[in-house]
Amino acid sequence: MKRCFYDDPIAVFLVKKDEEILGVLSKDNTFDLTLEQRDAWMEEISIMKHVLRELNQPGHIIFEYTIPRLGKRIDVTLLINGIVFCLEFKAGEDCFNANDKEQVWDYALDLKNFHEESADLTIVPILVATAAESVENEYRFSYYDDKVYEPLFSNSITLLPLLRGVLDKENNRGEVNPQDWIYSRYSPTPTIIQAASALYMNHSVEDITKHEADKAGIDSCTKFILDVIRESKEKRQKSICFVTGVPGAGKTLVGLNVAIQQEKGDLAVYLSGNGPLVKVLTEALARDKVAKEKAQGTRCTKSEAERQVSRFIQIIHRYRDNMLAKLKLPIINEQIEIDPAKISTSARQNAAEVENVAIFDEAQRMWDMRHLSAWLARKKGVANFPMSEGEFLIWSLDQHKDWATIVCLVGGGQEINSGEGGIGLWIQALNETFPDWQIYISNNLTDKEYAEGNVAELLADNTNVHTCSDLHLAVSQRSFRAETLSLFVHQLLDLDVEAARRTYTQISERYPIVLTRDLNKAKDWLRKNARGSERYGMLVSSKAFRLKPLAIDIRSQADIVPWFLNPITDIRSSLFLEDVATEFDIQGLELDWTCLVWDGDFRYDPIGRKWQHYNFRSDRWQNINQEEGRAYQLNAYRVLLTRARQGMVICVPEGNLSDETRKPDFYDGTYEYLKGLGIKDLV
Repeated sequence: MKRCFYDDPIAVFLVKKDEEILGVLSKDNTFDLTLEQRDAWMEEISIMKHVLRELNQPGHIIFEYTIPRLGKRIDVTLLINGIVFCLEFKAGEDCFNANDKEQVWDYALDLKNFHEESADLTIVPILVATAAESVENEYRFSYYDDKVYEPLFSNSITLLPLLRGVLDKENNRGEVNPQDWIYSRYSPTPTIIQAASALYMNHSVEDITKHEADKAGIDSCTKFILDVIRESKEKRQKSICFVTGVPGAGKTLVGLNVAIQQEKGDLAVYLSGNGPLVKVLTEALARDKVAKEKAQGTRCTKSEAERQVSRFIQIIHRYRDNMLAKLKLPIINEQIEIDPAKISTSARQNAAEVENVAIFDEAQRMWDMRHLSAWLARKKGVANFPMSEGEFLIWSLDQHKDWATIVCLVGGGQEINSGEGGIGLWIQALNETFPDWQIYISNNLTDKEYAEGNVAELLADNTNVHTCSDLHLAVSQRSFRAETLSLFVHQLLDLDVEAARRTYTQISERYPIVLTRDLNKAKDWLRKNARGSERYGMLVSSKAFRLKPLAIDIRSQADIVPWFLNPITDIRSSLFLEDVATEFDIQGLELDWTCLVWDGDFRYDPIGRKWQHYNFRSDRWQNINQEEGRAYQLNAYRVLLTRARQGMVICVPEGNLSDETRKPDFYDGTYEYLKGLGIKDLV
């Protein structure tokens, strides 16, 4: 794939005719060339020729360099004296817009973090509002001090002295091979929102994930599942794939990629019981769709865009309830069947939903039979329901008379709700009710995190089991600065102190984890570290009921769509640092930087050297005695500790001697334990 529309040595660019350069730019433009775009390019060419002629420096110029993760292109890139200048032009603009500043900063950060040839180079983002008044610039690196300048501001006249100023300050930093730079390996790790948007806009999974795909596994996992789907269709058989992976490894991305790929052929649907995830993805993709149509001069309303997205991304309960509505009631002798009176005549040969492929995210969180039956009796008036949720979903796909494929995306140790039966219930259903289904599992599905380590035993007598290593994603994509973050969190929660210390030492230079007892310091740390469009926010446990003195009340639920998607000017945004998200809101999603505010619900006991688990009831903390409840709480903190891509601050409050519900010793043990792992305290 060509990485830019036009590039040349500066000396060659200066002698080429403007119309020739415009012709090359137009040839690689995937959209119809509008008069506005033509005029913008002509103005950029004219300005750059004047500036570079006067600058009189050797180097290379690149127009429209692609940034796949962001789905955008840099207007002009200059490679001069070992420095990368990223120029974002706003032709005719007379002011410097905050969103434009954020955009050009994102370009620079993306190159620094994910573009191999730029990793050790100085990168200078410049916003050029051609008609703006001159402004004073500070030639400085940003707070993070990784050779990325804070954005500089220029108009068409001041661009020349601005470039000279940077070159004088930096002196000669060497040369960059332009072809190596242009075709450098680009190894992005997008957020799930960015990845879904890029896939929906017809980028390939290779564009938006690491090129060393064998390491990350996303590409090979997707290919394996698509091969299973194709074989199932050809042989007219039913199949189910279980995809495992460490937190943040890209299981959801695999599911979305399969669903979008299948949209080009057979219908597929991505289903999740994670309401916040579905809401955020649907809203993000609908916004993208509207913006794309507007940019192309066509019109698509928000409701139309949402309907299109909802064809392949749905909340699982909607899918389940559609099938429940077709059942013959009352249920007799624990047998469910389709009621012909509730479906059309044409559907009676195939009463299933229209999709032959269904992807179930967080499949381990499906309800067991007791909880599902009780809920259906209470909410839907359906008595004596005889199946677990997983078994009913297999039954629903089994109604296809020809073929079907289910993809179960399985997180280990992530059950956080009462009644979530884990993956064992799926396997029991396959053994007992659907013996003809072909079963594809990863080697890791037999680990102790899944079905309490009993998967191998459960499948021992099933002759339709196929094992494939491609179905396990071993490397976290979420924390591109620390692929071993999930290991550190696992060791931290398992109280494996020495191992956690060693792992923390390994990751702390690239992935900062810091500790504080002052929430204001934690907020300041987030604001200082985040750059461009990087998102940050506060996280708490859903049982953190005694953070109200810190102005955190979990009973006041955040509106999760604006919390994840809206800008800092919106008080509902995570960036405003007022509303918080819990493990239920953020599971499956992520932020760049997080502050975890740790309450007294989950405490380290320094005497017993163990975790203590509490619920807050009425006016006091009460012990959680059930093993299941303790496991859910441990997993809640596992989720909260693995949501940050670039770094996190953990705030453990000091408590209050005069408040019986917030005694300092409810918090001190946790703080000292974390500090003892080597986590540095903010000063």
